[in-house]
Amino acid sequence: MIKVSVMYPNGKDVQFDTEYYKNKHLPMIVNALGDALKGLELDLGVASRGLEESAPYVAIAHLKFDSITSFQESFGPHGETFAADVKNYSNVQGVLQISELITF
Repeated sequence: MIKVSVMYPNGKDVQFDTEYYKNKHLPMIVNALGDALKGLELDLGVASRGLEESAPYVAIAHLKFDSITSFQESFGPHGETFAADVKNYSNVQGVLQISELITF
């Protein structure tokens, strides 16, 4: 299983509409990916090492798939639509990382 993490960097001038992201963007992705998507988690940044330090990422979405191929085949046809929606919730682009998911 793999995990695709989309991490939105935090910073002084970063704008991020959490409600839009949770209630519009992520449901659009869930509906488009169908059964290929095996799970979705959303982390909302609260703090860093100390509570007085801002979190390095304002939000991180974790999408789970059986394989990289499954991710590419399901996500690829919708990539432009997903990317075009970013302007509706943030002024920063997400950083994408694909990881092998190992559970204990």
